[in-house]
Amino acid sequence: MELGLIRYRSGAMALSGSPSEETSDSRSTDLASVKTLASVLLACSVVIAVLARAAASHHWSLGYVAAWAEASAVGGLADWYAVVALFRRPCGVPLPHTAIIASNRTRIADSFGAFIEDQFLSTEAIARKLRSVDFSALAAEWLADDRRSVGLSRFVLRLAPQALTSIEETGLRAFVAAGLIQQLRALQLAPFAAKLLAALVEDGSHQRVFEEALTVLNRLLNDEETLNAIREKIRRELPTMFNLLRADGYLVRRIVGLISTAIEEVKDNPNHPFRREFDRFVKNFIEKLGFSPQYAERAEYLKLEFLARPEAAELAEGLWRSVTSFLSEDAGDRDSILERHLAGFLADLGRKLATETEIRAEINYGMVKVLETFIESNKREIARFVTEQIKSWDVAHMIDIIELNIGRDLQFMRLNGTLVGGLAGLGLYVGERAMGLQ
Repeated sequence: MELGLIRYRSGAMALSGSPSEETSDSRSTDLASVKTLASVLLACSVVIAVLARAAASHHWSLGYVAAWAEASAVGGLADWYAVVALFRRPCGVPLPHTAIIASNRTRIADSFGAFIEDQFLSTEAIARKLRSVDFSALAAEWLADDRRSVGLSRFVLRLAPQALTSIEETGLRAFVAAGLIQQLRALQLAPFAAKLLAALVEDGSHQRVFEEALTVLNRLLNDEETLNAIREKIRRELPTMFNLLRADGYLVRRIVGLISTAIEEVKDNPNHPFRREFDRFVKNFIEKLGFSPQYAERAEYLKLEFLARPEAAELAEGLWRSVTSFLSEDAGDRDSILERHLAGFLADLGRKLATETEIRAEINYGMVKVLETFIESNKREIARFVTEQIKSWDVAHMIDIIELNIGRDLQFMRLNGTLVGGLAGLGLYVGERAMGLQ
């Protein structure tokens, strides 16, 4: 008969989910109690069977007691053997088909890994579970909280300088820069620029650029230094007589005034001929840029020439240093500009996302597809990892863990076997007496 308590201490609880020591001690105590009860009941059945059978001739009722006790002892012994054989060798005897878990650990590990891959991580089950999760709603609710958005922005911006420093130290910057240059060299600049400009023209952004250019031109023309330069240029071109009459000043004021008036008219009139002419010019340029071999060849030549010049590398280096310096300084500032704006952006993004059902549906669909693809491509590795973990466990410790988790129910099987066996034996004995067989 198996004696003693389960050997168990808090450790790597791979199967039981790493319970606390208090929980494991409680389970161990419950298991020991039920095991003791089942063993005591079996021992009592054996003792009662021996005594009742020896005294059966003294009173007819002892035959019933002996029949019940003998059957209880047989049932209890059979279930004890079955439970012990599942984990260990009964009484240390190497009988066939005992210590089943230890003897079949490899097969159990392989079967469990196959179950994980084929059933637990099946495409249908994973997809069904993922579709039930509203990822965008969770993200929106999380981001809409101002305190969380501030915390996230602070974390990101505190991490940025460290990331840039790591890139510097590992030489990753040169690798990224080389890859970026390679991609720029391979990029067909003319078609790309044509599509970009076409998008700007489609929503009217080119007209806003045109208005800004006119505003800058008007401001430049009314600048005192510019006026003096224009006046000096005109003075040199006019005959001396006109200069004596100060015609240069009149001409400058007249020319600048006419130009400024024209600029204001263009800015105030959305249908001004200048605007239509600018539209025709831009659209014609986009068409040539997108389809003309000469324009494409010229764009490629300018692109490659620019990338080959040392000024491009110096510009990129200076830009990198400026960005790094700005991020480092801003991250150490208690009133961080980037942190404030990033936190506001994230919170606003969360609130807008909560109301945009179409965007949320697209995000959820994308998340489901990404996770489905990831799990589908890695489920074999997950199953292999589980299998290897089970195979690497210490057999004795693994058996202790399994017995600790399911042993209590198995001990109740022993109790039930003892009681049900006794009732079955008693029923058979009563049947025999009723049929006159005894």
